Parts: sequence; structure tokens; C-alpha cells
Amino acid sequence: MSKIKVGIIGVGNCASSLIQGINHYGKTDGEDAIGLMHWKIGRYKPTDIEIVSAFDIDRRKVGLDINQAIFAKPNCTKIFCPEIAETGTVVKMGKILDGFSDHMKDYNDESTFLPADEEEPDAKEIIEELQRTGTEVLMNYLPVGSEQATRFYANCALEAGVAFVNNIPVFIASDPEWSDRFKAKNIPIIGDDIKAQLGATIVHRALTDLFNKRGVKLERTYQLNTGGNTDFLNMLNQTRLSSKKESKTEAVQAVTAARLEKNNIHIGPSDYVAWQKDNKVCFIRMEGKLFGDVPMNIEMRLSVEDSPNSAGVAIDSIRCAKIALERKLGGALTAPSSYFCKHPPIQYTDDKAYQLMEEFISQDVQAIS
Repeated sequence: MSKIKVGIIGVGNCASSLIQGINHYGKTDGEDAIGLMHWKIGRYKPTDIEIVSAFDIDRRKVGLDINQAIFAKPNCTKIFCPEIAETGTVVKMGKILDGFSDHMKDYNDESTFLPADEEEPDAKEIIEELQRTGTEVLMNYLPVGSEQATRFYANCALEAGVAFVNNIPVFIASDPEWSDRFKAKNIPIIGDDIKAQLGATIVHRALTDLFNKRGVKLERTYQLNTGGNTDFLNMLNQTRLSSKKESKTEAVQAVTAARLEKNNIHIGPSDYVAWQKDNKVCFIRMEGKLFGDVPMNIEMRLSVEDSPNSAGVAIDSIRCAKIALERKLGGALTAPSSYFCKHPPIQYTDDKAYQLMEEFISQDVQAIS
């Protein structure tokens, strides 16, 4: 059986965890595969994913085999699979556009991006690279706020006939105009803004849904997040955060019994703490009223390694994009997007999204059985 040929935009911590994971699960079988939501989707296991193209702007990564680039600075995520064979996939210089925030020039080399001096490719060169390598699914791991750069690469995917998985909060799959463009070319897209496996958003949604189901009136809530990776450093620039805050806020508002007033809900990145590295710490507080209008509140603290927390979701989204290509499904994929992403075209409760996702997968299982 042929591999799923994947391209990556941004060889950062998330890409590192994804590639480490593909290799890690090659040493296990289905029964021992801790941390995966699905060992197989259709006919595809995690090890059926092959990275065939990659783009980055950092001079410490451009020109390296991707097996080395994923461990280059400023990447700081946990290394759980250090031995990865040479792949033959060399990281190419990418298009910068708004993918690099000027404030990051003020931080030390260990923590920030160092843009390469190489000439940036145009769209034609990106498309040719995707076609030359046979890329089928393109993963967008650009920094938050990369509006222009995301649209540039989405256009390249459209022209190259490549499925697009938008892991960041730039609204592509959830924008009807963009979704229609992918549908017109019969190319699938999954997005927007990946949910972690057990991260701040999914936990906050679960608690909000619990309030609703147990008859507790939610009156106000916040979610505060800190971390020390390049993602949090990038998000110190408040001008890059509008879509991120909207994505995270809407993910929670979608499961409230009644929408909260803006003054009663605050969700978003809060600060950069360098020594946390790829560890993300989330603080959630929820205030409400129980039987008899008696007040209550709940506070929780969640600590996770940020990038591995999204990699298992990314592995599933790649395989769903592949089977959508095989089924000739174009446009935004409703079920995978609602289950895997914070800002999908249609928001469902997590129970409903899970049900739709399992139905989406089972259709492919039935087709090959």
C-alpha cells in the first residue's frame, strides 16, 4: 500500500512532535499505541504517513534533512523519539510575508526565529515542489497571525491539487468563499485551528457542556494560558491575536446553554514565560449558580507539553484528508473539522462531533471491507 505523502509548512515544535510520533508508533502495534484516538483510519496506520516536502524560513533548518531540522533551535519540545533515519526530504526556503513578527528580533537566538538570507520562492516554485514530491496533504503550521502567508500557501495547495489541513486560527475552511474554492476544485480542506488531544479548549468545552447538562447556570468564565515556546513568544504581539481569541472563545461559546456577554468570558493566550519551553499551563475558572440560585465556582490548572498534545490529532486529520481525496470529496470536511478544530465551518457539541467523525471513518471502513 502506498504512503500518504505529506508536506509541512513550518518545521517547528508541532512538526517535530508529528514526525517523532510517526517514527515512535512504528515500534508499536495497535494494542500498545498509547495516545492515539485511532490506530487505523480506513486502511491507514500512523506509520503510513511519509513527509515528502517541507518549508521553513529559519537558517538553522533550511537545507537540512527534515530528520535533523525538527531538532534544530528554536524548537524546544520534548524529544521522545531521538533516533530518526535520514528521510531525503530537505527543508526548502519558504515565503515569509507576515509569518515573522518584528518584535521577535528583540529576543535571544535560542528563543526566536532567525530568517535565512536565501531568496524566497514564489507561488510557482512552491507549486512545482508540491507536484514534484507528489505531496497529497499540506499541513499548515505557520505562527498565529500569519494571515497573508496562510492564504498564499492555501492558494498554492489549490493550484497543486493538494488537500489542506489548516492547524492555525486563520479562517480558511470556515470561510465559505475559501471552502467553495476548494469544493469547486474537488480538493478537501480541514480547519481551522487544531484542538489539542487534551488541551485547554477541549477541557473547557467539556466542563461548559457539563454545566449545561447538569442544570448549572454558567455566569462567567476565563481561560488563561502561559508557555515558553515560539508560539507564545509570537503571540506577545497583540495585533496577531484577534483570530486566535475569536477561535478559542467561539469554541467555548458554542457549547454554553446561552451565550455569555463579552464582559463575562475571557479566553486566550496570556503571557510568555521563557523557562516553560514547550510546557503550556492553563488556568480555568468558571462561576455559576446551582439549585436555589446558590453560587458555586470551579478552578483548575492544566499542565501539558503543548506540541505532542496536538500531534495525535494531526495524525488523524492527515488520514481523514487522504480518504477524502480517495472518495473525491471537495471543500471543507464537516465531521473531521468539527472534531479536530476549534473554529470549524459548523460547531457541534463534542459528543455530536465525535459521532459524526466515527460515521465519517466507518464509511471508509465499509468501502474497503
